[in-house]
Amino acid sequence: MLYKKIRVDVIVVADEAEVVVAELNAALDRLEESHTLFGGEIEAVAFEHPGKRRSSALSHTVAAGGTVVGALKTARAGMAVALRAVI
Repeated sequence: MLYKKIRVDVIVVADEAEVVVAELNAALDRLEESHTLFGGEIEAVAFEHPGKRRSSALSHTVAAGGTVVGALKTARAGMAVALRAVI
């Protein structure tokens, strides 16, 4: 029989780790009711972020969208002024 190992890494604030682990264990218990699970463990490891927090790709995309909206509003205003000048 073929098996697959599923690995999930989750990073949470240290103060919330115990609550998250408890909820993950409860979720695994619910999964065991409808699926066959073998073994598994939840490991919590403390660490410090090595440096400055970086923006995610999603936040960069949202910021770029805001820039585009601003550029389109400026272009629209410029076109309205130009159209009035022609008319």
